[in-house]
Amino acid sequence: MTSPFLLSRVLLRFATDDSDLLEDISAAAFTPDGSLWVGSDELTTLERLSPLEPMVFGDHQSFNLGDFLALPDPEGEIDIEGMDYSAGYLWVTGSHSTKRKKPKGKKPDKDLERLKTVKSEVNRYLLGRVPVINGELVKSVEDPQESSRQLTAAQLPISDASNALMEALKADEHLGTYVSSGLPSKENGFDIEGLAVKGDRVFLGLRGPVLRGWAVILEIEVTAEGDALALQPIGDDGELYRKHFLDLSGLGVRELCFDGDDLIVLGGPTMTLDATIRTFRWRNALECDENSLVYQDGEHLHRMFDLPLLPGEDRAEGLALYSCLGGAKGLLVVYDTLSPKRRLGSGEILVDVFRLTEGDRL
Repeated sequence: MTSPFLLSRVLLRFATDDSDLLEDISAAAFTPDGSLWVGSDELTTLERLSPLEPMVFGDHQSFNLGDFLALPDPEGEIDIEGMDYSAGYLWVTGSHSTKRKKPKGKKPDKDLERLKTVKSEVNRYLLGRVPVINGELVKSVEDPQESSRQLTAAQLPISDASNALMEALKADEHLGTYVSSGLPSKENGFDIEGLAVKGDRVFLGLRGPVLRGWAVILEIEVTAEGDALALQPIGDDGELYRKHFLDLSGLGVRELCFDGDDLIVLGGPTMTLDATIRTFRWRNALECDENSLVYQDGEHLHRMFDLPLLPGEDRAEGLALYSCLGGAKGLLVVYDTLSPKRRLGSGEILVDVFRLTEGDRL
């Protein structure tokens, strides 16, 4: 079923037909030069697509994040789940989650063994930023807007499949049990799937855990010393993070995207199942400077629209603001588990743009 909010479709042309990229896009962001950047949860690369003509992006170039950031495992997946651009930097986050092996459906005894196995992959704990200048990622460059400022690739240091944020959360009264237990993603375990950045304020949306129906967004602030990011105290009692609990009707966060001071939230189920994928608007999110409960009251948080539900495919994963059709404000949505109907020629896929308006609510 087509959504009444569907505004248009955009064609993406890649220089590869690799299904790990085309069918598993999990994050998207635009940079000021007009480039569209996407990432796959199966790879260690970011992909740049340039605008070729209205509603068409191509001239694909791939950038390995290991060339700019310190990946503990050069061959291991990052499980890229969020991306955003702010103040000269392209930000990226891994899921910070563990995963349970999938049954293959061939030998029951081996499948039972696989279901016992929970893995922790060190690259998943990446949270970093890379300077981007005229569509190119660089390790360090003088800020073209402020010559006294140096833009440098940096990240939260990773150690033993953890980082400073995860270590701080282990003692948290709401989330500590989930972090310490290593409960896998997609089983209401700790799982970052959303990223939105304004300056040094970083918002991280959790697919899980969802606590008694309340989704969680973590907010952190960072400073950089060389190639290392450091968390700064911002919590009510000097904690290294703030917690925002949002009433998303029992859904977890699948992605975040700023629209001015408002935060657009993509909500979806924590488990691997076919269920509602819904967008919400958290009004004036940047004005919130303390731990908070954000009720779905129509004033602070409201539902916008549901995405069409296709069983087993088209799981919305990435969001980015995008103006098209004479400047109409839209929300570009990219998909994991891509429907075969979106595959066109070799390396070509279609993604969606949904309409945003002042009255964008159900």
